[in-house]
Amino acid sequence: MRIEELKPAPGSRKKDKRVGRGPGSGHGKTATKGHKGQKARSGGTKGAGFEGGQMPLQRRLPKRGFKNRNHREYAIINVGRLAALEMTDITPEKLVETGVLSSLKDGLKVLGDGELKKALNVKANVFSDTAMKKIAEAGGKAEVI
Repeated sequence: MRIEELKPAPGSRKKDKRVGRGPGSGHGKTATKGHKGQKARSGGTKGAGFEGGQMPLQRRLPKRGFKNRNHREYAIINVGRLAALEMTDITPEKLVETGVLSSLKDGLKVLGDGELKKALNVKANVFSDTAMKKIAEAGGKAEVI
């Protein structure tokens, strides 16, 4: 068997219905649309959500809320939690690898809750003012990615 000898299985291919091709075709004259009426016209269907002239559901319901397109959702960790870790160089990727964070979302934000006694080099997307201050006081470095 060669590639040019391949054929589809019998019965798997049907011819398209060709409408409006004369009376002998069986689909001539009205081209399967019946006589007159809205559905016989071109463009003769109502849009999705049309309810026969009744006020549509999407217009009856009140508009609620606001979704900010620029919103960033950060994975959050506190300085106290960082102090309990065994490492001194902390990056978002390392925190995910070690299982401290499950996912990064839009980045990492370090907050200032807790005590910090040892010097840490922390890389994150965002730091709170208190976190920056506590890391600097402990002799560490806070670097914004």
